[in-house]
Amino acid sequence: MTEPRGIVVVGASAGGVEALRAFTAGLPPNLPGAVCVVLHVPRTGTTALPQILSRSGPLPAVHATDGAAIEAGYVYIAPPNHHLLIRDGRLRLSHGPMENGHRPAADPLFRSAARWWGAAALGVVLSGNRDDGAYGLAEIARQGGSGIIQDPQEALYPSMPRHAAAQVPTARSLPAGMIGAALAELLGGLPGPAPRESVERAELDAEDAMAALEDITADRIGAMPAGFGCPSCHGALFEMPGTPGRFRCRVGHAWSAAGLLDELGGSLEGALWMALRSLEEKAALSRRLAASATVRGSGSMARHYAETAGEAETAGKTIRQLIERLGALENDVPEDAVP
Repeated sequence: MTEPRGIVVVGASAGGVEALRAFTAGLPPNLPGAVCVVLHVPRTGTTALPQILSRSGPLPAVHATDGAAIEAGYVYIAPPNHHLLIRDGRLRLSHGPMENGHRPAADPLFRSAARWWGAAALGVVLSGNRDDGAYGLAEIARQGGSGIIQDPQEALYPSMPRHAAAQVPTARSLPAGMIGAALAELLGGLPGPAPRESVERAELDAEDAMAALEDITADRIGAMPAGFGCPSCHGALFEMPGTPGRFRCRVGHAWSAAGLLDELGGSLEGALWMALRSLEEKAALSRRLAASATVRGSGSMARHYAETAGEAETAGKTIRQLIERLGALENDVPEDAVP
């Protein structure tokens, strides 16, 4: 087994398969580091990503297994419905709390790489929506590691690279196919296999423990109540100390401000659709009761039910207008808007 000089952690989402194919094709066959990849995939089912990436580039790609040693020259891929973490020189899989609605997510992988590999951790953020990986890349930079983002002009979905660039202005921006050569250069400049000593930072330790599903809660690490609810479990959210704009609920579901805003928008639309359905059902039932009252010769009851139906239909029109307006507001957000 060849000890890696450093660890490369990669995050991707929408448009990520194409970006990962270009990325792995550009990796040198003698890469002196190991590569760990998170791609947002459905929690159920299987994925052929290891086979796809093995055919795309010179390095073998495999699904990560819990407890496996890390070997240079391999691409390790997070399996569906599991966070991929790095702990004490080995790969760890966790069914820990989702982050920004994802499991696997890039941020837990990036944070664990920063914690255990320090300056020998290299983070790469490829095509994807929202901002997974941005805060993890910032932690890598904070511990002396390096960051590279896919050129947003090339990425099919530039949101993840743009958010990462906003968090880490020093990150290099390159086409996906050129990142491999840059990584080889960075890894070649490292002195040798990195020490497996954990970085001492309370917030980083706590978040790593939460992702690993250890017995720790957000309220016990100095997080402050944020006044918002968690879209995943509906518990209270706490704002994480040291990283303003990041939130966790008591049991560990994590959200960035941008991710939380998007998720709340979806919840709002869902609530409006439920309200519209209730109003339409109320109007339909009232029309049926009005018709029945007319048959029985009860004019007053027929008028009452007809008025009720009309009020429900009017309210339904207002809800439809709100839904349309909500969609227009979401579409009006500039593509390069980064909170």
